[in-house]
Amino acid sequence: MDINKILTADILDIIFEGRNKEYGAYELRKTYNKRITYALILTVSICLLLLLGSILANTIGKNNNKLLVNDASLENYKEPPPPEPPPPPPPKQEPPKVEITKFTPPKIVKDEEVKEPPPEQEKLEETKIGTINQEGTKDEGIVAPPVEKGTGVVEAPKVEEDYDKVFTVVQIPAEFPGGLPAWTKYLQRNLNSDIPVQNGAPAGKYTVVVSFIVDKTGKISDVQAENDMGYGTKDEAVRVIKRGPDWKPAVQNGRNVTYRARQQVTFVVSED
Repeated sequence: MDINKILTADILDIIFEGRNKEYGAYELRKTYNKRITYALILTVSICLLLLLGSILANTIGKNNNKLLVNDASLENYKEPPPPEPPPPPPPKQEPPKVEITKFTPPKIVKDEEVKEPPPEQEKLEETKIGTINQEGTKDEGIVAPPVEKGTGVVEAPKVEEDYDKVFTVVQIPAEFPGGLPAWTKYLQRNLNSDIPVQNGAPAGKYTVVVSFIVDKTGKISDVQAENDMGYGTKDEAVRVIKRGPDWKPAVQNGRNVTYRARQQVTFVVSED
């Protein structure tokens, strides 16, 4: 391109100088701004049409949804008759009175001292005998209500048991956890069986009876020996039970209760 035309030439002419302008790329770039303008105008026009259509539709819908209220009148309306009152309850019927003839126990007196002669025997057969005179119908087999008969057994008043006291006799006594086998194993592991030998006890068996409290939760308290066989057996038996685990509480009428238990601890000293 001539140098004098470069200053006045379009940028596209400079780019496509010496190239095939009819290929299509030149035409697309040449008309780009025009096509963008047409597209914006078309888009704005469509948006305006949609907006106007929405406004018109809302206006028409409001006009069609108007509420029409017409006055209404009730003609030939008759009120329903009031409900009939319930029938009165039937009158209470008193049981028929039975003719009663007063009967006075016989008493031997003089004729002039008789104030009220006894009724005739025939009249007593047709009436009931009572302590007053009453007019009524003849006794025609009217049966009086049966009299309830008791069993003849008088029950003693039930005394509520005090479940907070210390029981010595219960339905289920307190028990070492695991029963007798576990109790034996516990003694073998924790009891110093050489205590009587160390204190010079002769051969034999030394049984110490220990009593203690097992409360409602199984805790042990108030451990004391009821006898003393000597040679340190008493103190050792008390020590072993005091240091033992919680017991299973005693049960009375399905409730855990405080129980005083008694256990025997036996020391055996052999002749060897």
